[in-house]
Amino acid sequence: MNAYIGHDTQYYGIEEHRLVGGKGDGMRLLQVRNGKGLEFTVSEDRCADISRLSFRGINMNYFSACGYVAPSYYDCIGAGFQKSFTAGFLTTCGLTAAGAPCVDEGEELPLHGTIANQPADHVWWEECGGNLVIHAVVKDEVQFCHKLMLERTITCSLERNEFSIADTVTNRGDTASPLMIMYHMNMGYPLLSETTQIRIPSVNVRARDARAQEGINEWDRFLPPTPQFAEQCYYHEFGECGKASVYNPAIGQGLEITFDPKNLPCFTQWKQCGVRDYALGLEPGNCNPDGRDVVRREGKLRMLGAGESANFEVRVRMIEGAEEF
Repeated sequence: MNAYIGHDTQYYGIEEHRLVGGKGDGMRLLQVRNGKGLEFTVSEDRCADISRLSFRGINMNYFSACGYVAPSYYDCIGAGFQKSFTAGFLTTCGLTAAGAPCVDEGEELPLHGTIANQPADHVWWEECGGNLVIHAVVKDEVQFCHKLMLERTITCSLERNEFSIADTVTNRGDTASPLMIMYHMNMGYPLLSETTQIRIPSVNVRARDARAQEGINEWDRFLPPTPQFAEQCYYHEFGECGKASVYNPAIGQGLEITFDPKNLPCFTQWKQCGVRDYALGLEPGNCNPDGRDVVRREGKLRMLGAGESANFEVRVRMIEGAEEF
């Protein structure tokens, strides 16, 4: 109990809101504040992903031209995902496919899978042990096909400016299922600009394609918004610890992402310096975004047996000042 405040939400807490109007009409949003400058929004109707992230009143994430788009508008054909790709700070890609659209063993798979456009069936939250904790259950289940369930826990510290996303994916079907997951985390202006600095202490970095190879020596530098900029992707490999940090001296703030490369062995850096398409994606996953057919051919496709579960976690810490960076 704090004797200085009336209601907890005067200082910190979680509030639920609904959008009115436009393609996001009716979407449920959880506004989370820890009372120390960290604030983010959880989109209940989009996989309990994090649509907005700010620190001390400054925006950290990229928010695409699509804006908020309800699941009812989702186009699952080919690259139709882009019509509703809000991006936000976190868009989860998966669960049976992530990356490029493709046909794998006769199954037509859309860009980045379908889980990001699935509403959570059940969401609840609590204050526990000095944290705000959000729980969500999201199902990716199809008749006569895969039956995967995502149980997500988002834990926001009330003492430090940090939070974590911990997921358990369970195969509730009677046959093994492909499991592909990628945490598409998107930095945007003003955190991202031509003065932004990034540190990715990987043991190896390689270009995804010829276009990315053109900028392999400048993978960690950014242009101002550039007309008709073609995206570049870089694949990083880590040793014991997965980590990526972003800092912009122009705002004196940044953030750090950490993860375990044992269960998230792939890390994609998406560099897009286009006009109004200005984003940096930092994307830990158990696959690269080349499409399930390619991942299968390479012998890297993770299969989740009937009744089996897999656990993943990504942690985010806000950075204040160059010394912390």
